[in-house]
Amino acid sequence: MNGESVPHPSIERWREQLERVLRASVLVFVLAAAGFLSAVTTIRIAIRGRIVSMPNLVGQPAPEAQRMLATRGLQLRVADRVYSPLPVNAVVRQSPPAGEEMKISQDAHVVLSLGQQTVTIPDLEGQSMRAARISLLQSGLQLGEITTIYLPGTQPDIVLKQDPPQGTTASSPHVDLLVSSAGRLPFYVMPSVVGLEQQEASRTLAAAGLKIAKLNHIAQAGAPKGTIVGQNPPGGERIPGDTTVELGVAE
Repeated sequence: MNGESVPHPSIERWREQLERVLRASVLVFVLAAAGFLSAVTTIRIAIRGRIVSMPNLVGQPAPEAQRMLATRGLQLRVADRVYSPLPVNAVVRQSPPAGEEMKISQDAHVVLSLGQQTVTIPDLEGQSMRAARISLLQSGLQLGEITTIYLPGTQPDIVLKQDPPQGTTASSPHVDLLVSSAGRLPFYVMPSVVGLEQQEASRTLAAAGLKIAKLNHIAQAGAPKGTIVGQNPPGGERIPGDTTVELGVAE
């Protein structure tokens, strides 16, 4: 015996088991880390794979533009048609522009050419809307935005202004019109009837040309039965003549 202590066999076995557990834990951690990094890389590649570059479609015929988009997983949507020096159905403008990154299945919006303009904008001012529609149809043009305005002493449904004006050429086949309306509803200031007895409130509203659409009976402490405790629209609000009124009546 040299005086050195000899580890107890059970302690030695415990150490060996602990070392095996630690080695296994380290191995599991390394494998898990490798799996995580691999998954992250795969996700990045998958996400990146769903991003494509928008091709240059300007000048291309519509079928060819559609084919170019389809090869990238994109779809073509026609936003408008305009006159241009390009052949009929060629792409005049596109959105998004060429080179921009897009996700697969997104839409590319294009404006197609109608070719060279061969018609002159007809004179529509002073015509009825029906006559204006027929003139546009006969000229191969389309009705654009219609804006109505009330002018006292003006017959309704008459074209007052047009854009583009008569005799000009334009880049678009659409013609916008300003049209006289049949009339306009009168406006009132909503009277306040809160606190009035129901019959008196009804007379006040009738005198203002307003109708009661609904009565809601409300239990409200301190309010005499049959008095108005709420109204919609509120008093003082500017309202059109066809507005109906909702009242709250104390029970």
